[in-house]
Amino acid sequence: MAESSLNEWGVFMAAMQLIRGKSLSHFTGQLFRFAWLQSLSCIFAATVFITLALSKLVDIPYLYRYDLILLVLLTAQVLMYAFKLETWDEIKVICLFHLLGLALELFKVHMGSWSYPEPALTKIFGVPLYSGFMYASVASYLCQAWRRLELHIDHWPQGWLPAILGTAIYANFFTHHLLPDVRWWLTAAVLLVFIRTWVRFTVGSRQYRMPLTLSFILIGFFIWVAENIATFFGAWQYPDQAEAWRLVGFGKISSWFLLVIISIILVAQLKRTKAYSRSVRRLSFQKSAVSIRSTHSLSSAVKGTPSKATSLSRKKRRKLIGADGLSNEDSTCSK
Repeated sequence: MAESSLNEWGVFMAAMQLIRGKSLSHFTGQLFRFAWLQSLSCIFAATVFITLALSKLVDIPYLYRYDLILLVLLTAQVLMYAFKLETWDEIKVICLFHLLGLALELFKVHMGSWSYPEPALTKIFGVPLYSGFMYASVASYLCQAWRRLELHIDHWPQGWLPAILGTAIYANFFTHHLLPDVRWWLTAAVLLVFIRTWVRFTVGSRQYRMPLTLSFILIGFFIWVAENIATFFGAWQYPDQAEAWRLVGFGKISSWFLLVIISIILVAQLKRTKAYSRSVRRLSFQKSAVSIRSTHSLSSAVKGTPSKATSLSRKKRRKLIGADGLSNEDSTCSK
């Protein structure tokens, strides 16, 4: 009896070790898949940092460093679109972020928040044009991750509340130089507005989820890490880094946290707008199909029942109606 119990215990332990081994192997595999998808999503951001690093080491005659960075990043965007690593819609979002970032850079440099000390032909009021791409790289990452990880957001706040909140956050980056800084009030508003919002993402065949506000914090932290790398390679310079490089203050994480919120709100709102446009087109297509079907029915009723030689089966008629509806939708889109 004792020997039988011992054998059963041995089988049980062996089974548990096997399950544990499979679980560990699955976890490791999922972790590598997630890291790989994240790496693909960071292609443009990685290009920015690699360019900053190499341009610090390589000196090209008659070409200023900031101008070289701009040329490389423009070329990178063209190649990513040509090789279908980015879609045309994503390019439009990146351009929008470039303009928003450039406007913020112009104001911040004017107010003395930071500076770009090196000369360049492509500088406007002390701001190199490539600086907008550092904000655009955040947008590129979000768009790529959204597509590759098949992101879905549950319980997105209704109405214009996210847009109003995003506008207020962006405005505070400007107004806090003249008015009291309300970033912590805005942070509290973000936690309140998005308290029920979760993001779902897919790795392999399994779906995971997390609170959207947690993703804000995580992305903001990693951007702060990237900011330290960028200032180390001289992408820009804070006043306390004029004589020697030093770590960017932890307080900047809150700024990046709020910037990420603006980015996700913009991308999410644009996607919702596009989804609404698709639903309107689909509804228009369905109405045209119903109209065609009604016209065929009326025509059959007026002419009477056709003979077997000239009649169409109901299935074939439905196919023709469907084909007509599709062509009508195509012609509407082409207009």
